[in-house]
Parts: sequence; structure tokens; C-alpha cells
Amino acid sequence: MSDTFNFYSFLAFTGCLAAGLFFAWLLYGKNSNLTRPVNTGLAVIRTVTLTLILWLVFSPLLKQTSYTLEKPIVVIAQDNSASIAAFKPAGFDSIKYRKSLQQLQAELSEKYEVRTYSFNDRVVSGLDFSYKGKLTNVAQLISKLNDELLNKNVGAVIIATDGIFNRGGNPAQELALLKAPVYTIALGDTIPKKDILISAVNVNDLVYLDNNFRMEIQVQAFQCDEVPIQLTVLEDGKKVYEKAVQVTSAQFLKNIPVNLKASKIGQHKYTISLAPVDKEISTKNNVYQTLVDVIDERQKILIAAAGPHPDLAALKQAIGLNKHHEVSVVLNDALLKIDPKVYGLIILYQLPDNQFDAGSFLAKIKTEKVPLWYIVGMQSNPGRFNQVQQQVSFAGNSIPQYQYSAIDQNLSVFDLDPVSRKVIENFDPLQSPSGVFKILGTQQVVLDQRNGKAKTDRPQLFFMNDNGRKVGYLIGEGLWKWKLSEARENPQTPVFNDLMGKVVQYLSVKDDKRKFKVRPVKNTFEENDQVLLNALLYNDSYQPVNTPDVNLLLKDEKGKTYNFTFSRYESSYQLDAGVLPPGNYSYTASTKLGNQHYQDKGSFFVNTLTAEFQQTLANHQLLYQLAAQTNGKLYLPDQLLKIKDDLIQSNQLKTLSYEDRKYEELINLKSLFVLIMVMLSIEWFIRKRNSAL
Repeated sequence: MSDTFNFYSFLAFTGCLAAGLFFAWLLYGKNSNLTRPVNTGLAVIRTVTLTLILWLVFSPLLKQTSYTLEKPIVVIAQDNSASIAAFKPAGFDSIKYRKSLQQLQAELSEKYEVRTYSFNDRVVSGLDFSYKGKLTNVAQLISKLNDELLNKNVGAVIIATDGIFNRGGNPAQELALLKAPVYTIALGDTIPKKDILISAVNVNDLVYLDNNFRMEIQVQAFQCDEVPIQLTVLEDGKKVYEKAVQVTSAQFLKNIPVNLKASKIGQHKYTISLAPVDKEISTKNNVYQTLVDVIDERQKILIAAAGPHPDLAALKQAIGLNKHHEVSVVLNDALLKIDPKVYGLIILYQLPDNQFDAGSFLAKIKTEKVPLWYIVGMQSNPGRFNQVQQQVSFAGNSIPQYQYSAIDQNLSVFDLDPVSRKVIENFDPLQSPSGVFKILGTQQVVLDQRNGKAKTDRPQLFFMNDNGRKVGYLIGEGLWKWKLSEARENPQTPVFNDLMGKVVQYLSVKDDKRKFKVRPVKNTFEENDQVLLNALLYNDSYQPVNTPDVNLLLKDEKGKTYNFTFSRYESSYQLDAGVLPPGNYSYTASTKLGNQHYQDKGSFFVNTLTAEFQQTLANHQLLYQLAAQTNGKLYLPDQLLKIKDDLIQSNQLKTLSYEDRKYEELINLKSLFVLIMVMLSIEWFIRKRNSAL
């Protein structure tokens, strides 16, 4: 049936009524046992009952209309950050302000729907006046209001804050989505007070041992004209820098470079502080702490050869450009005094040589896991070469051949840009024995040999793995020609130097083969951050597993300990240690897999948040702009009870009425079913009483 009473509905209803009249006439038209009034009444009941029953067969729809009233929503949001309590204007009564805001909430609730929030770095429902927030993020508040109240009847937004927003973006654009006026209550103090602070510290959190590094310290001072201030830098509690800074203006800003040296491996805490000045409004912003990790990435590289060759000088110069590589060239019998295990990489230049076997030296190398780079040339001894290693086998004669270089199409161990690829393929050819080199195992190829313009499938520079030891091979001598060919176009030879550096870096970098590793997601956490740590556990096949429990003992700098158990996450582990107080923390993680016990140690730092004390002046201008652009108004704390009257007079807060229409099948009405049963029962009772059945 249609949802409107049209012509066809009229015909159907008429037919049902006619049928009801017809059956009533058949039953009561000539019934002489009943009085006329009773007969007529029963005929009417029968007509109505049959008409309704037959009408329900056509499933008619019943239109229902309801109205919903939606009161205007008034939002009251209170800034609950630390700056509200720390920088109060003269004469400000916190208790009176709190009672006034609560009174405003109660009065508005009589006429409107009031929703209250408190915000700092998080947004919570209700009014909170503890002022313990470490950050102020009003953009997060606006985002939450948009999520909860978008397309709702928002009449007004009242925000009580000092305008010091140190997290999040500009709230102006997000506020426009609410389409409601914003009324701001201007808290905080706009009168400048005497204050000095460290506003920023820029320093690399990772430096190399024995390197000099710079720390940039930004010092600010307000209302301290002509007042000397003392800057001090401590490394692990020991003074490493001190300077007197002369303030020259009422609003003073200066960047101070501090040159330091990384003299000891490990994690070092630097404390940068300014000595307090007389009548300073806050000293919490006078101190800044940061961590710097000092690591030793220096590698000793040994170039071992039977005698002098121009290639040795080219190699040493290219590798030595990396200040973390200490390169030594050792020849002939001097190799017998070398201890291989002190080196991060040994380059065997044409060793074993036809004239110098270097057997004792090569035997020492075999017992160590030091990475090797074999460079095979015309002076190499093919038979001994096949004996000292098993990855590459040489067969054939030692007649010299010249082979150009081509970048392997499957190069993946490191990247070479298009310019470098072109330069390398224009290098002069290397000289190598003309025999066949057979590779026994899987190789990662960097360069292939090229005969003129014809590329071959024979590798020239490639890497292999010898039972966990990285091994590199270069088939050919004449590296000095590579350097010379590039020097014709660029005397600095950056491509040759970069290629040699990449090869050495790949071979010498140490793989972390530990089966159990625990690391925090970052070395320095802020005071309100969730401290997260990740853990990985490998079985003997180096497949990640997370079957056993992983426990962690956390200790702060005062000796207090915390015990945690990691949660399993996919094939690894993760720990959320929650929010921790500022300070240094060390941890020891342990687990057991089979009969093996594993342990890993580390540390991290939780930094004190001073963002709320970096700016002491309230930004009432920003609050005025937010109110003005939304047709709102700015109020001082002692004026906030006027907000209710202004809202009523503005006529912007109106109750909305929503009409709700729905159609329901008539057969679903229980009252209609009851009516039919009652009418049938009445008819039956009357007929029974009058013996008409």
C-alpha cells in the first residue's frame, strides 16, 4: 500500500465496508429473535469488525509524527595547565574565581544543556582546578568538541585560559567548524615580570668518541636589563663549561655556542642551568637536561700485501677519508707480527702472492672471524688462493686479460646514483688472470666484467658469507687506473672514493647477532610520555619467538626498583611502563628459552617538562582574536557572571524542534487487535444471552 490515502485505497476500503455490511445484513437483516435496538447494535458491531479485519488484509500504513526539542548546548572549558596557577595577576582570587565559574555553570544549566571540560595536554570531562598539566593543547580540545558536537545545536563555547598554547596548531580554523560564538575568559598575567630561562638547546643526541661537537644554548631574559647571569654546563655532574652573560635589554635573547668533546663511551647527561636572579618570577625554567650517546665507531682497517703497488696508496687514501677508519698498510714479513683480531677488516691484496706465501699470517686469520676482502691480480698464487678459502676456485692460466666494469642489474647491497653508475662504467679496465673463476655459493654482486661493450655474467666485485664471516672479492688489479680515469674529469675523484668507502663499510659493519635484544623506543622521554620498550627473542635458527615470559627490572637514580613483564605482540614483545617521574633509569631484562638464559641491559632518561614556564606572559590578544572572529566576546575573571545575561540578550541560543515522521503497518497496533477482540466478545455475549446463537 502507498503511504497516502489515494483513490485505490478508497476503493479497497469501500469494498471492505460493503463486505462488512453484506455479512451483517445476512446475519441480522431478518433476525426476529432480537429486539430492533439490539439487532441494529449487533449489526453495527459486525459491520465494523468485519470491515477492520478485511482492511488489515491490504496492509495499510499508519503515519505517525513526533517532535523532539533540542536545547542549545553551552560548552565550558577550563585550562588546567600549570601556568594558570604559577603566573597569577595581582589581586586574583582563585577560590572566588572557581565558585563564580561553578555558579555560571549552574545558572546556565537551568536554561541550556551545559557540557564541561578541562584541558591541558589531555582533555577530560568536568571542571578540574588542580592546574597540574605539563602542557596546553587547545587544538586537542577543539578537535574533541568537533568529534562530539559537530552538527549539534551548539549555542556557545566558553574557554577560560591564559592563551599560552605550547602544543597543537592554531585553533581558529577548527573553531569555525562548530559555527558557534566563542567567549573567552582571560586568565593569567600580562604584566612583564623579571625572569631568565633556557628556551632551547640544540645538540646531536649521538656523537662519536674523541669527536668535538657543538651545543647551541638559547638564553632569554625579561626585565633583567644590565643584570649579569651565569650559565653553567655539567656533564654527569661535572662542570665542563661556565660563562657570564651580560643582559643588554628588557627583552633579551642570545644563542650561546658551547664546544664540547666526546671523551668517554656511553650515555652522558648534560645539565644546562642559569643561576637565579633576585626577585625572579620562576626558577623552574632555569634548568634544562639532555642526553648524548657517545659511541666508538672507529674501525681499524689493515691492507696486507707482499710488496708496494700503486693500488695500495689509492686504497689507503680513499678509505682514510672516513675519519672513523684507521688504515694501516703492512707488507711482507711485518705481517707476521700482526694480531688480526684487533682489525675490523683485512684487505688481502694479491695474497697469497707468488713470491710471498704469508702462510703463518693467513693461518691466524682463519681462526678469527674478521671480515676479509680478497683482491686477486697477476701476482696472486692461484693454487694457494684455492687452499686458503673455499668460496672461489680459480682454474686455468695466468695470462693477463683486461676487463671493464658494468653495474650488476641486481645490485642491492648499497645504492649507486645514476651519475656514479655512468662514471664507474667508464673506468679503465682492470688486469686479471685469464683463467676461469668458479664461485661456490651464493654471491651478492656489485660489478660484472665487461668485454668492451659486451656485458658478461662473470662477477668482478662481489660479496659472500663464509660461516658468518663477511668476505669480499675483487677480480683484477689496477685500482689506481680507476682513480686516474675519474681524475681526468674531477680531480677530487668522489665516485672512486665513495665506491671504496661503501665496500669497506659493508664488509666492516658489525651485525648484531644477539638472540635477545631490548630497546626503548627512544633514549629520552618527556615527563608525560608513555615509556615504551620493545624486545626481540630469537631461537637457534634466528627465527623470532615470543613463547617464554620476558621480565624487566627497572631502577631509577635513587635506587627505587620497578618490576614489569612484557606483553606479547605478534612475534615480539612490548612493554608500556606508563608515565614515570623525571630522572635517569637503568633496566635489566631477562628471559629463558630452553636451557639458555638471556639478559640485556640499557638505560633511558625521562626529562622534566618546563614548557608551561617558558612563557610567563598571558596572551590575551590571541583570546580576543578568537572571540572576535566568531562573534564572541572576551571577559576578565571578575566579569564572567555577565556571560549568562549576554547569551540571553544575544538571541543566538535557540531551542531547535525536529519533526520525526514514520509509517507503521496498521496490523502492528496491539490496541486495534484488542478492539476487534472486545467487539467480537460483546457480540458473542449479547447473542448468547438472547439465545440467538
